[in-house]
This record gives sequence, C-alpha cells and structure tokens, in this order.
Amino acid sequence: MKRALVIGLMVLLLAPPAWSAGETPKKGGSLLLCVGDEPPGLDPTASASAAIDRVVYSNLFEGLVKVDRTGKLVPGLAAKWDVSPDAKVYTFHLRKGVVFHNGEPFNAQTAKWNLERAAAEGTKNAHPEFFRVIEKIETPDEATLKLTLKDVDALFIVHMAEGDAVMLPMKGFENTAAAPIGTGPFKFTEWRRGDSVAMERNPKYWNPKLPYLDKVTYRFIKDPSAQVAALKAGDVDILGWLLAPELAADIAKDKRFKVLAGASTSEVIMSTNNKAKPFDNKLVRQAMACAIDRKAVIELVMSGYGTVIGSHWPPVTPYYKDMTGLFPYNPKKAKELLARAGLPNGFEATIKLPSIYPYSQRAGEVIADMLGQVGIKLKIEIVEWGYWLDRVFKQKDFELSMIGHAEAWDIGIYANPNYYFQYDSQEFRDAYAKALKAATEEEKAKWFGRCQEIIAEDAVNGYLFLAPSLSAMKAELMNWWKDYPTIALDCTEVWWNK
Repeated sequence: MKRALVIGLMVLLLAPPAWSAGETPKKGGSLLLCVGDEPPGLDPTASASAAIDRVVYSNLFEGLVKVDRTGKLVPGLAAKWDVSPDAKVYTFHLRKGVVFHNGEPFNAQTAKWNLERAAAEGTKNAHPEFFRVIEKIETPDEATLKLTLKDVDALFIVHMAEGDAVMLPMKGFENTAAAPIGTGPFKFTEWRRGDSVAMERNPKYWNPKLPYLDKVTYRFIKDPSAQVAALKAGDVDILGWLLAPELAADIAKDKRFKVLAGASTSEVIMSTNNKAKPFDNKLVRQAMACAIDRKAVIELVMSGYGTVIGSHWPPVTPYYKDMTGLFPYNPKKAKELLARAGLPNGFEATIKLPSIYPYSQRAGEVIADMLGQVGIKLKIEIVEWGYWLDRVFKQKDFELSMIGHAEAWDIGIYANPNYYFQYDSQEFRDAYAKALKAATEEEKAKWFGRCQEIIAEDAVNGYLFLAPSLSAMKAELMNWWKDYPTIALDCTEVWWNK
C-alpha cells in the first residue's frame, strides 16, 4: 500500500532513544499508561467512541486485518488474503491454532458469525454498512473465509482493520462491554470505573514472541496538568496522548523522560453548519478560510506541534492530496469575498466549543480573534460534552464549532447531507461513489483525491491542522509508536530497557 509523502510533517524526536535498533527486546515488567478519556464500554463493535479503541484495539481484540505503526494494512487474524481480479471476492487465509482468552477456538465459522452479527438488522455495531456490502460468506474449511461483495468497495479491506470488525467469541460476547474476551496479546483482568482498566499477558497468544510486557494498566486522568504531575511523580509511566502540547518542551528537558512527536489521523476542523445563514453561502465559507492563519493557529494553540491541512484527509493516509495552498492566509481577500457575498461589514455568529477538549477552546479563541479582524464577530459559548453531542451533533443546532475527527477514512461523511455539517453536494456524492467503486490504486487515488478537492474548494469546514501524536514517557520505555496512523494505543511490542 502506498504511503503519502508528508511535506513539512513534524516528526521530531525531542529526546534521543535510550537504546539502539540492534538491541534485543526484554520480556517482563508492568506498564502504567495514562489517557484522558475513560471509554463508555469496552466493546469496539458496539460504539464508535475513539476512547474504546485506544484501550482495547490490538491489545485485547484483533480483526482479520490490522494497521501497523507505518499506517500499512498488515495481517491480523488472517495470515494473508487474496482479492479477485474484479475486486469483489476476498479470500482470507486464517491463522491456525488461535484461541480466545476463554479457550474458545477462532476459525472461519467464528469469523462468519461475527460478520453476520455486525450486518444484522438491529445490530449494535456503529457501522453496519461496513458489513452489509457482503453478499455471500463461505467457509470452505476452518482456516478459509471467502467473502463475496455485492459490488466493488474500495474501503472494504480498510474497514476490516477497524475496531468495528474485531472478532468476538460466540460464547460470552454478551458481556463484552464490561468483561471483554478477545484473541489479543493481553487479556482483560479488571475495570475500576472512574480509574483504570487492567490487562495481563495472554500466555496462549498465537505469536509466542509477544507481548513483552507482563501487565498493562490504562489509568484515566482528564486534567493535562494532573497527567504531567502523575508522570513526574512516577505514578504513571507514559502519557499516551499528551493533551497539553505546551507542556511537552518542559518534560523533554528532564533526562528521566522522552517525548515523541509524530502524526495522528485527527483532523481538527472548525465545523460549519452549511444550512445556517450566512454559512450556506460558499463565498462566506471561503472568506473565513482566507481569514485564518493556520500556521499561527498551530503555534498559538499547539505550541508548534501539528501539520497544516487543507481538506478532510490525514497526510499519514494513502491517497492524500495537498490542498493547503488553496486558501492561503489573506485578510484582504477575505474582506473582498465577504463583500461579494453581500456582507461588506461582516456579521455576527456563535461558535460552540466543547469543554471536554482544551485544544478546542484555545483554537476557538484564536480563530475568533482572526475572524474579528475581517469583520466576523464570534460569540464564544463553552458547552458540556453531553450538550454538544445532543444539540450540535444530533440536532444540528449550531453555526460554528470546533472538534477533532479521529477516523482516518471518514471523508464519506460528506456524502451524507444529514450529517451535522449538513453539506449537500451531488458532485461530491458522485465522486465518492466512483472512489468506492475504484478497483485499482490509480483509480482510488484519482477519485479520493477529487473528493478532497471538492470539499476544499467548497470550504465546507475550516480545515485547520492535523493534531500531533504527542506522547511523553520514562526514558527506559522502548518501541512506543511515534505516529498514530490508527486510533489505538498498541502495547504489543513495547518493552522496558531496565
């Protein structure tokens, strides 16, 4: 799979590694890992919450395919797969001898049951459409799974690598949200609500070389300052996602720690209600795009960590098209566009910022100042997360907002006019349909690229920056992922150099 070349991507290693590439990983030890959000449950097939995948994906659960640290799709529970010339038939050759944590064997029949369950009417799966493209499932033997699709789906194999497609056991799956059972390198031991989720080495993991760690505990600490204090006090070993980038430089100065800064899949955007006046006018949206200095936003909001984006597609993902030069910072041009839109004196609007994310509030304040300089006066309203989900996301009761979209391949949301942006473009829907039916890499790049062009030209949202994957840890912790090309915080290959 081709990787996009990311120009200007900040992938700085702020502290030198304490080991050389030739060192042999050591087994043993426990890891206390700090994350900000506690998941609402531990079943990634029942919720789209990124907080779930960060804890359980690749640690407790596995799918047929997985995403590696470079962003490539690699074998998971399927040792390999074949695709027919017409791109409609996928034959997965499953690993033999794999068992779930409860001793139940994993085989083609189990995989078939999981896929049928995910596609069934009334399913709890957040994305049943991923599986409803399957027309027929065959199991020639216990190690072979043959899937025939109704039509070509360019993203089918990508979806098989997401949390929605992990494999659950046929016995005990009902309790997955509270007591998960998977095939992963670690097995669940305890969930202390409001505090932590603990897991231990799976002695029957199909790869006997992994994992290296004996135990991993995910601790939930929301406040960024409290996170850093816990790291410095030795209460945690690593901050898996540093929420306050302004604190990174101070941590890196301490020789006890190191900071990794790479790329994530989370596009931070100024969400725009395309049906609310005057944002239903493309000229107004383009004026806002010209009024925002994205590089300054990254400096002021993220202490310089992050990558400027011009569309809704992470540069770490294949088929990326650089649209960052379409609307360069130009306040004069912004005022001209507002005048053409019939708003020479600007206008007033409200931006609703979810209190749960500090970067959202900081970015909202910075952008309110920038838009104010061209006559767009924003009233800032800080709202609770529950309010945001209900009023902004579900009821679409907003004008502007600020949020990060963490899914790597979610540009298809722009094909849904009922999504909270309320963007309605037949041109985009046609391009996206062609992208999904593309059978070759060249056709995929062409049409996914065109999708990025259309929403960038329409300035559907304010495309700001790609959030950095900032992690801070004890210097002796080895082999942590620098880039986060998927949502997961994968501990499979992490080890201690003590």
